[in-house]
Amino acid sequence: MDISPILDFLDCPTPRAWVEWALEHPQIMLIDHANCEKKAASTALNLMYRYVDQHKLLTKLSRLAREELRHFEQVIAIMKKRSVAYPQLTAARYAGALRKEVRSAEPGRLIDTLLIGAIIEARSCERFACIAPELDDELAEFYTSLLKSESRHFTDYLKLAEEVASAQEVNSRLPVLLERERELIESTDTEFRFHSGVPG
Repeated sequence: MDISPILDFLDCPTPRAWVEWALEHPQIMLIDHANCEKKAASTALNLMYRYVDQHKLLTKLSRLAREELRHFEQVIAIMKKRSVAYPQLTAARYAGALRKEVRSAEPGRLIDTLLIGAIIEARSCERFACIAPELDDELAEFYTSLLKSESRHFTDYLKLAEEVASAQEVNSRLPVLLERERELIESTDTEFRFHSGVPG
């Protein structure tokens, strides 16, 4: 699948050092991937509870949440097949650090949250494409199969933000958020996670 729009959208590619780190920790990658799918569904549901007057948002995010939970089920099925335990993991700093950039007042809060949703989905899609060629056949096929839905989730979040905000505001906020995302992706982390930076 062509993900060039996502590659053009993000400020940087995933560093090779992260790919090598992922290959050293395949079980943690699966565990944290499962966690990411749960969190993505939870984020969509939280937005649906908060913005009940936004009909298009409710419809798109309901579908997105279902897909994320389906992906979660697929990941834990692979984990079970491979006898990978499901312990609690500390969260990566990635999503939390991005959400610190969200403005507190509306409509800025919604706009920023949607733009960050688009960024996280874009990065997830880019990482699936990045790591898939390096994995065994089963995981490569699975991760490649996720590209279409992750790309659509990116588009859904971005379009929702563009419908809530003016083009000028989106064009103003996106570079700020993408720059922060680039800093997180290119900086060092002490623990491997699906959205971690590079090994310290």
